Amino acid sequence: MPIINRIAEFHDDMTAWRRDFHTHPELNFQEVRTSGIVAQKLREFGCDEVVTGMATTGVVGVIKGRGEGGAIGLRADMDALPIEEDTGLPYASKTAGVMHACGHDGHTAMLLGAARYLAETRNFSGTAYVIFQPAEEMGGGGEVMVKEGLFDRFPMDRVYGLHNWPGAPEGIFLHRVGPVMAAVADIRATITGKGAHGAMPHRGNDPIVIAAQCVSALQTIVARNMDPLENAVVTIGEIKGGNAFNVIPQNVTLRGTARWYLPEVGDLLESKVRSLITGIAAAFGAEAEVHFDRMYPATINEESSTGLAAEAAKAVAGDAKVEELPAPTMGGEDFAFMLNVKRGAYLMLGAARGADDAMPHHPRYDFNDNILPIGASWWATLVEQQLPRRD
Repeated sequence: MPIINRIAEFHDDMTAWRRDFHTHPELNFQEVRTSGIVAQKLREFGCDEVVTGMATTGVVGVIKGRGEGGAIGLRADMDALPIEEDTGLPYASKTAGVMHACGHDGHTAMLLGAARYLAETRNFSGTAYVIFQPAEEMGGGGEVMVKEGLFDRFPMDRVYGLHNWPGAPEGIFLHRVGPVMAAVADIRATITGKGAHGAMPHRGNDPIVIAAQCVSALQTIVARNMDPLENAVVTIGEIKGGNAFNVIPQNVTLRGTARWYLPEVGDLLESKVRSLITGIAAAFGAEAEVHFDRMYPATINEESSTGLAAEAAKAVAGDAKVEELPAPTMGGEDFAFMLNVKRGAYLMLGAARGADDAMPHHPRYDFNDNILPIGASWWATLVEQQLPRRD
């Protein structure tokens, strides 16, 4: 079947919800307004139970079908990013320095659409749990929900997630068994040298020069320490040091990220990041304090769940619009914490309107509202296919 007709009928409603969320973005664990609206709508839709306050601002809606059966979880994220919006849209963010630059506003609206349909039709047996998670963007909200007993309190057989994907044509579903997104680490290092006048460098120990050596050396980890057939990234994205053009500072800080799939690769990256930075600093007679904080594990799709997700996608979009993701991405996703303890899968839904579309985490990014009924229909179809009515 194509997009579910009933869901298509409230496409305009989903668009209005999405744009309202976009206008009023909230950062991780601060999604008070967003989660309040989500909870209110779930109650209006007639969910059998609405639980709030998980992981501070998380919401779970419970929708019971017609008769006994299994259970399935559907998860969307709600948080925005600390980015100043530059879209000029009439529904642009009204909160300075915060915007929905990754499409979580759309994910939330799609899952609300699926919840409305499921609560209205009950065309399944068992239970559907709609999970609205806070703090995906480096807040670890998924991990917090799991630790607070998400799967104990709401026992389910499988859990599914979906992300809009502007890198693929509108309406294309992308799936993949195994790793689909990378593990993530936050790298922070402080190099302490000795400050001096810029015209008298021999009287100091320049941490800027040392930091520059570190940045270059870190790029050899992947290039010269890893199997070329494996995947990893080490990036330094922030350097801070000094306040005047003619003064050698006392300290320089580096901050960056590492990404990988296999646990042993993460161990190698951590070991080499630490040894290179501390070793280079010591060679220059300076000191370095290094932190390698592992934030998210790799997002790994379970095989049977991925197959079921692909079948639901084919029912919604047709076989020709369901493709295998040719390779995992190096982006991170804290849905990984849920997949670490529960069978499930994470799919991408193509959202490209044209070649010039801004990608996620860009100040001119905007979610494609055309895919709202497609995503909502996929979530609803997952439930109806995996929990068929028995009456």
